[in-house]
Amino acid sequence: MASTSTSTISFCSHPKIFLRLHSLGSPRVGFGASGLNYHANGAFLSVTHRTRGFRLRNLVLKATLRSDSGSRRAATSRRVYRDSQTQSSSLVAPVKQLASTVLPAGVLVVFTFVLWKLVERLMVQKSDKSSSSVKNKWSFGAGINLFPDLAAKVDREAKLKLNDFAKELRTFRSVDMTARNFGDEGLFFLAESLGYNQTVEEVNFSANGITAEGIKAFDGVLQSNIILKTLDLSGNPIGDDGVKTLCDLLVNNSSIETLRLNSTDVGDEGAKAVSEMLKNNSSLRIIELNNNMIDYSGFTSLGGALLENNTIRNIHLTGNYGGALGANALAKGLEGNKSLRELHLNGNSIGDEGVRTLISGLSSRKGKLALLDIGNNSITAKGAFHVAEFVKRTKSLVLLNLYMNDIGDEGAEKIADSLKQNRTIKTLDLGGNNIHGEGISKVAQALKDNDTITTLEISYNPIGPEGAEALSEVLKFHGNVKNLKLGWCKIGPKGAEFIAETLKYNTTISVLDLRGNGLRDEGATCLARSLKVVNEALTSLDLGFNEIRDPGAFAIAQALKANGDIAVTSLNLANNFLTKFGQSALTDARDHVHEMCEREVCISY
Repeated sequence: MASTSTSTISFCSHPKIFLRLHSLGSPRVGFGASGLNYHANGAFLSVTHRTRGFRLRNLVLKATLRSDSGSRRAATSRRVYRDSQTQSSSLVAPVKQLASTVLPAGVLVVFTFVLWKLVERLMVQKSDKSSSSVKNKWSFGAGINLFPDLAAKVDREAKLKLNDFAKELRTFRSVDMTARNFGDEGLFFLAESLGYNQTVEEVNFSANGITAEGIKAFDGVLQSNIILKTLDLSGNPIGDDGVKTLCDLLVNNSSIETLRLNSTDVGDEGAKAVSEMLKNNSSLRIIELNNNMIDYSGFTSLGGALLENNTIRNIHLTGNYGGALGANALAKGLEGNKSLRELHLNGNSIGDEGVRTLISGLSSRKGKLALLDIGNNSITAKGAFHVAEFVKRTKSLVLLNLYMNDIGDEGAEKIADSLKQNRTIKTLDLGGNNIHGEGISKVAQALKDNDTITTLEISYNPIGPEGAEALSEVLKFHGNVKNLKLGWCKIGPKGAEFIAETLKYNTTISVLDLRGNGLRDEGATCLARSLKVVNEALTSLDLGFNEIRDPGAFAIAQALKANGDIAVTSLNLANNFLTKFGQSALTDARDHVHEMCEREVCISY
């Protein structure tokens, strides 16, 4: 028969529970017994199960009343329980009262905290917007707006500078505000100082970051100002839209005579706007559109404007993309125009065909052209033929620029022949045309009977010592050349010897440029011997880039000291091989001339 074990639990207010394992007829402690008995004061719990199988048979709960002592303990327990309940209820009332006071205050604190966080977030967003607006404002120095903490300071300084600029506009007749970087906003502020201004006549706003939007600042200003004569907006990216706005404002302007729009991103549309303005504006005399993006279409529009405008004097279109077709379109407009005096077409790749049509238009017009700049246009000897024919017939041309073409000796000979019949050209620029000694000899012979040319530019032509000799033989006693430029002509020390011989007799050359000719000390010494001779004409001598060392510098210094009547006031020896000894000798010579002759000589080394 399976044995049983019994457990007893006493239900008291503060029971002490203890565990005791026992079985009837079995050891007190062990897991091999058939049952487990649990005893607690006041109760007995019997759990019977099979041994090893742990199968529950019956659960018996027995409540056993103890003796009188047990009853007294129970009564005491109940009294303690009631007292504890009474005490706990007495404590609950103050807690409830405290909770009724603290809870509303806590809710108010939480609500206030949430509201504060919300307002703080809104203020941060507003601050970010205001700081971003400050960053978008103009500044005078590149990179200043990268520091938000300095925004207020920069803004104050900018306003002070703008006030100074405005004061200049109201005070001086000519104001140069190049590269002040005041942008569109600054221009709107300054434009107010131009309206009804009775003082300033020339304003330079070039390179200030002005865009098409900023040009609107002139609305109402250019119409009311009757004093301003020159407006320079070069170097500002105003583009076609900005030019259109400006031209609309200038249609009825009666004071501005010079408008400079160089490097302003103007294309064909902008050129068309300028053309329409020229058809109606009668005060503008000079228009500069150099280094823009004007193509054939824009040249055609400008040519059409020349047919209707009879007041424009100078047109500057250097560094655009006219080409041969653009030159042809411009020539048609020139035929019917009588007012144009200067035409600048340098760097437009017009070529020989473009020169032919251009010269044809110039030859047919009744106006008097004084300046023709067609340098850097890929013109060869074929194109030089057409230019020479124009030189023979013109009675007004004063300056002819053929710089950086490729006319060669053949073209130089054609130009030289035309000079024999011309008595108006004073400045002739044949630099960089691949002319050798043979070609320059023809030019020199033309100078023999020509007293008109005063400036002769032959730099960047490989004329060599032979070309220098041909020029020297003529210029000793003939011609009226005052400015002779022979830089980078490969004349060497031998060529310097010929030039030095010319300086002994010539009485007209005042400016002599011999840079980059490899003269060395030998050439410098030859020139120094000529400087010892009295020459009242030569005032400027440029010997830079000639590999001159200290001995050459010593010779020139001795010449300056020896000739008390020397007229030289500018001597350039920069980019040579002088040491401190050569430089010291030149400095002593300069001081000596100043002490003895009371004349300043500027020496660069």
